Amino acid sequence: MAETHYFPEDKVHYVWDNELDPALTVAPGDTVVYRTREVSDGQISPSSTTEDLAGLDWERLYPLAGPVAVEGAEPGDAVEVEVLDIHTEGWGWAAVLPGFGLLEEDFSEAYLKVFDLSPGDYTLFKDDIAIPIEPFFGTMGVSPTDPEKPVVMPPGPFGGNMETRHITKGSLLHLPVQHEGALFSCGDAHAAQGDGEV
Repeated sequence: MAETHYFPEDKVHYVWDNELDPALTVAPGDTVVYRTREVSDGQISPSSTTEDLAGLDWERLYPLAGPVAVEGAEPGDAVEVEVLDIHTEGWGWAAVLPGFGLLEEDFSEAYLKVFDLSPGDYTLFKDDIAIPIEPFFGTMGVSPTDPEKPVVMPPGPFGGNMETRHITKGSLLHLPVQHEGALFSCGDAHAAQGDGEV
């Protein structure tokens, strides 16, 4: 009989690492409920300002909730992840980070925008621009076989930082198992986004 598990909020990792002990082991068909950390791992808050971006500890970005071992999962299998539901915490943020992105020459100054997500269905970019809230995890993946422990970005054949905005409530994601137990992790939640990091 399928069970519901609550993932422990204190179990995060910042790189893909197949040597990590599973924080949780589940059977196929089980449900896992997550409450994930925001992408800066608490370094940005609703009261943060643009000046706070300069002090980011880059080693703490992308805290992933995981890993979760799936009983019986072996390399060559696929793990099916169904997103049953997903909600925001009531606020979010976006930033321009100098030196990053495809338009870094056009946007050389740091900028932070904190969004109020409490209306539930939308957030305001400006008084006359409403953005629909359609939450999803930017990062969902299984542990790769690589021994070098790659950082969360970029994605790979194991999934990872895919930023696929269509993997939201009601979606199914199939991930090719790379390592015994699959060792699934997720995080990098978004309230809304266009296609990919652009």
